[in-house]
Amino acid sequence: MNGNSVDCDVAIVGAGPYGLSAAAHLHALGVDTRVFGEPMQFWNTGMPPGMLLRSPRPASTISDPGDKFTLEAWEEATGTKPVKRVPGKSFVSYGRWFQKQMGADHDPRHVTNLRREGSLFKLTLEDGSVVTSNRVVVAAGIGPFSKNPQVFSDLCPCRASHCYDGKRFAEMGKRVAVIGAGQSALECGALLHEAGVDVEIIARIPTLRWIGMHPRLHNLGFISNTLYSKHDIGPIGISRLVAYPNLLYHFPMASLDKLRTRAVRSAGAPWLVDRLKDVKITTGRSVSSAKEIGSEVELKLDDGTTRRVDHVLCGTGYRVDLASYKFLDPTLRDEIRQLDGYPDVIAGFCTSVPGLHFTGAPAARKFGPLFYFVTGTEWASTELANWFRRHRN
Repeated sequence: MNGNSVDCDVAIVGAGPYGLSAAAHLHALGVDTRVFGEPMQFWNTGMPPGMLLRSPRPASTISDPGDKFTLEAWEEATGTKPVKRVPGKSFVSYGRWFQKQMGADHDPRHVTNLRREGSLFKLTLEDGSVVTSNRVVVAAGIGPFSKNPQVFSDLCPCRASHCYDGKRFAEMGKRVAVIGAGQSALECGALLHEAGVDVEIIARIPTLRWIGMHPRLHNLGFISNTLYSKHDIGPIGISRLVAYPNLLYHFPMASLDKLRTRAVRSAGAPWLVDRLKDVKITTGRSVSSAKEIGSEVELKLDDGTTRRVDHVLCGTGYRVDLASYKFLDPTLRDEIRQLDGYPDVIAGFCTSVPGLHFTGAPAARKFGPLFYFVTGTEWASTELANWFRRHRN
C-alpha cells in the first residue's frame, strides 16, 4: 500500500455476495475499505419472484473471516425458520443483514466510471462525486453479462427478455415461450405454469438433464466426501477438482475450459421434475427465426413448426465480457489483458493493470467454475485477503 492521500485504500465496486464478502475479509485485516453499490441489487430486482436458490444450504453462505455471519446466524438473529431450499427473497434479506454486520464502510451509490490516473484510481459516482483509491476490487456480478440468442435481437424488449432482467410474469401475457434447459429456464417455466400462464419450454438438447440423480453416491460417508465437495458443483470427480482453484489455475486452458463447461452445463434440480410434469417441453429443437406480428411473436423452429406467443423468456445463461461493464473507462478496459472477454487474472485476482483486481465470475476462466456461485466467496475472499496480507508495505 502507498501513502498517497486518498479517500480509501481499497474501493470495491459491487455490493453483491462477492463484494460484501471481500469487504468483510479486508476490513478484518485492517485494510481501509469502502464498498459501493446497492446491497444485493441484482438478486433483489433481477430474480423472478418465487425463485429458489439451486445451491444447497451449505453452499449458500456468504463468507466472512470468522464465520460469524452465516446463513444460520441470520436465521437465528431474525427468527427466520430454516428451510431446505432457500428462497431468493430470503437470500436478499440475508445479504443485506450481512452488509450491516461486516464492518467495512458502505456507500450505496453506484460507480458510473472507473479510470486510472497515474498510480491512483478515480471512481465517479452516480451523483457526480469522485472518490480516489489506491486499489480497486471489481465485484460487479453477472447482471450485465446476460446472453440472449441473436435470433431474438430484433424483438422489442416488451416481447423478449432474459429471465433475470427483472420483468414480472404478469407483464408477459398469457402465452410464453421459455428458451433454455438450465435451472433458470426450467424454474421459470414451472413458476409461469403455476401462475396460470400457457408456457412451453424449448431446448436444444435432446433430453433434459437433472442434477444429483444418483443420491446413493452422496450418502457413502468418507467415499462421498472424497468424490464430491460441499460446493455441489459438477458431477462425480469434477466436483472435487472444482474445490481447488489454485490447482485448476495450472491446468492447460483448453482442459480448464472443458472442465468448466462440463461443471456448469445446462441442467435442472430434481425438485423441479414434478413441478414440470404438466408443462409442455420441446427438446432437440432451436428457434430459427422470430418476428413480431402485431402484439404477438411468431417463432419458427428448425423443424419448420411455428409458435405464436405473447413473450419470449430467455434462460440462456451468461457470457463474461468486460465490455459489458459500462462503468469501466474504455482506456482502462483496453489496458486489461483479457482472455475472450475475461480478465487474465493471477494470484490475488490481480490483472495486468497494477492495483486492479477482479473477483467473482470474471475470475472463473483462470480459476474454475467455483466463482460462478455464492459458495466461491469463501475461497475468493480468503485468497484476496492473503494477497493483501503478503503485499502490505
